[in-house]
Amino acid sequence: QVQLVESGGGFVQAGGSLRLSCAVSGSIFRINVLGWYRQAPGKQRELVATITGISSTNYADSVKGRFTISRDNAKNTLYLQMNSLKPEDTAVYYCAAELRRSYDSTWSNYWGQGTQVTVSS
Repeated sequence: QVQLVESGGGFVQAGGSLRLSCAVSGSIFRINVLGWYRQAPGKQRELVATITGISSTNYADSVKGRFTISRDNAKNTLYLQMNSLKPEDTAVYYCAAELRRSYDSTWSNYWGQGTQVTVSS
């Protein structure tokens, strides 16, 4: 069993900041890429940012310079620092992990349940 549990969402005014966390737990051998995705009402889920096992990062153009993704490998935890938030950042934010559950298993993707971020104008 693998669990991804997000926390840190909430309500904030435009220009404010939030920090999301995602704790990955369970039967895990190795974690590769971790990422944040978001889905606004009526829209498709989109990539926000990803980070590899060697901390190489990738960001959506819409969040570059405002959001920072990081990970603590010792704690199997993923973070997303969100600054200068805009109303268009309002969405449910999901964390995702590409991982192996044992040395002889294949890489598989797992998702958290999501956390709501609401930015008021």
